[in-house]
Amino acid sequence: MSRSLREKPVDRLTATEAAKELSALATEITEHDSAYHRDDSPTITDAAYDALRIRNSAIEQRFSKLIRADSPSRKVGAVAASGFKKVKHSTAMLSLDNLFSDDDVRDFDARVRRFLKLGPDEIVEMTAEPKIDGLSFSVRYENGRLTVAATRGDGTEGEDITANMRTIKGLPDFLMGDTPKVIEVRGEVYISKADFLAMNEEQAKKDGKIFANPRNAAAGSLRQLDPKMTAARPLKLFAYASGLVEGMDWETHWDFLMQLKTWGFPVNPDSKRCKTVDEILAAYRALESRRAALDYDIDGIVYKVNRSDWQKRLGFVSRAPRWATAHKFPAQQAETIVEEIEIQVGRTGALTPVAHLTPVNVGGVTVSRATLHNKDEIERKDIRKSDTVVVQRAGDVIPQIVEVKIDKRPKSSKAFIFPDHCPVCGSKAHREADEAVMRCTGGLFCKAQAVERLRHFVSRDAFDIEGMGEKNIESFFEDGTIKSPADLFRLEARDKKSLTPLCAKEGWGPQSAEKLFKAIDARRTISLERLIYALGIRLIGQAKARLLAQNYVSFKAWRAAMVAAVNGNTDVYAKLKGIESFGEIVTDELIAFFAEEQNLAAVDQLAGQLDKIEDFVQANISGSKIAGLTVVFTGNLERMTRNEAKSKALSLGAKVSGSVSKQTDLVVAGPGAGTKLKEAESLGVKVVDEDEFLRLIGA
Repeated sequence: MSRSLREKPVDRLTATEAAKELSALATEITEHDSAYHRDDSPTITDAAYDALRIRNSAIEQRFSKLIRADSPSRKVGAVAASGFKKVKHSTAMLSLDNLFSDDDVRDFDARVRRFLKLGPDEIVEMTAEPKIDGLSFSVRYENGRLTVAATRGDGTEGEDITANMRTIKGLPDFLMGDTPKVIEVRGEVYISKADFLAMNEEQAKKDGKIFANPRNAAAGSLRQLDPKMTAARPLKLFAYASGLVEGMDWETHWDFLMQLKTWGFPVNPDSKRCKTVDEILAAYRALESRRAALDYDIDGIVYKVNRSDWQKRLGFVSRAPRWATAHKFPAQQAETIVEEIEIQVGRTGALTPVAHLTPVNVGGVTVSRATLHNKDEIERKDIRKSDTVVVQRAGDVIPQIVEVKIDKRPKSSKAFIFPDHCPVCGSKAHREADEAVMRCTGGLFCKAQAVERLRHFVSRDAFDIEGMGEKNIESFFEDGTIKSPADLFRLEARDKKSLTPLCAKEGWGPQSAEKLFKAIDARRTISLERLIYALGIRLIGQAKARLLAQNYVSFKAWRAAMVAAVNGNTDVYAKLKGIESFGEIVTDELIAFFAEEQNLAAVDQLAGQLDKIEDFVQANISGSKIAGLTVVFTGNLERMTRNEAKSKALSLGAKVSGSVSKQTDLVVAGPGAGTKLKEAESLGVKVVDEDEFLRLIGA
């Protein structure tokens, strides 16, 4: 997204510009959601993230017809990571909208009153609860017994962390006294500031991992595959909300909090009831003044309408409840010095500048690095080595430089020159006209990207090589055995000539080595669309890989077209650009990939190791009952996998979407279907079960 377009006021955007920016925002926000919720490794500040969501919301309000199926306003969090079983939430774990000023708080109160048709003299009591900066969880109790615990995940499906949650002393295994038949209790797991510092000191003594902040430490501790590791970490929790409840209710949210205390859950002692906006703001300022003295991190206050019947009437809008919101604290700041500016290369090839700082305490956390985002950001703020700068931890997460103290700049200072080649592999750094990020085009040969790309290459939807997990990929790459995709298929031949065969290495044996070689051999025949997807070309996901295969049919024709486009053939470029959903951005990304000779050589070497690259075969969709329909799958399918169902629908001419909207024609719902099913029913979309879907497609 170009800086000029991103900074253009929403009321001056054209419909074309709005659609373009909504597309870019959907991609950008989804990436940040995954980094924060799934990987516990946020890449931008909370303030910058909030600004993206505010911008997205403002554009959608003005251009309501352009709201996308993958809009961030329809989603929460990120899909669950691998390593844990998946858990469907009975009711969605939604996010909260954010407030940043006193006027925002007054507007929130006014919106509640308008929706409920209440007069100005009617008391709207709200609770004000500290917003804990930890990891969200949901625990389910049946007849008073804890049965399952899960992370938030994407809001509808999280990770099963039951064994790990049971190790936390503050979580009761049984609820004493009167209990509902079923209840989901929700809250936040955290690590206190004192425990965090002690834990990092202990880690340093053992040369272990040093955590950046208490939230990351809590999240990493809770996601240990071995519960004994979690038990060794000083985790605590606060409970503050409910999900599904069967067999009991409460008149107010405050009554529910008191019930949680009776059952033995820790409830934040700084929670308050407020009857006016002035009382709410007084609670906010009182807590803000005590923030540094608290032994746990908070980044704001959450306001909730207290009456339960009013909460039900207010309901939800998109990804957030109407009856609750978060009032964020301003960022904490400190001065320090830029010691060095380093360019880091991410797995997608993004060149990200990072400032190495003289360590400084910001809000109780020692900060020694800060992201500089991109080339434009460095130039706009004119950040240089040896500058004295103001650093803030916006939202108490990733530090950022907000100001350069020009009056303290050394006379010998020189402007930072952003590289035009990758500092890791030397390939050209490519920048799209409407993007701020420079990216390495080294692709398959850039060491910084290679391991992640190899992981993608062997993943389930790509070559799907069993036994080639993350650890094995890393090990083979580090010892030089596998550097490119073609090396995978040379592995057995090289192993036979090796003085130290695979079966003799730690963790391997004759059977496991033979099993891996057979799994690799089984993938020497692959379809064109899977091959294209496996290459990991930026912006080319499964859908676009299929479109390329559909348009060029054979590998030979596709390769020839890519080479022709690189050589400036305008007709080929026009055809590429004209493919549905491609346009200039995707087309240029493809050309940039193949413009690097080493990428083309890697593709050719791979093709030379394969037995067959199957041509794309378009199924005969004449008579197909779902041709042209937009189909959404939700819940568990029992007679085929979700991927098989999607593949079958696509082969019969249907369009498959991941979310329900007014444009959806058919929802296929299996057991465990959640919010998508409810959305379909509310919109009047046709819903069928798996058996009916199979009858529709003649299977």
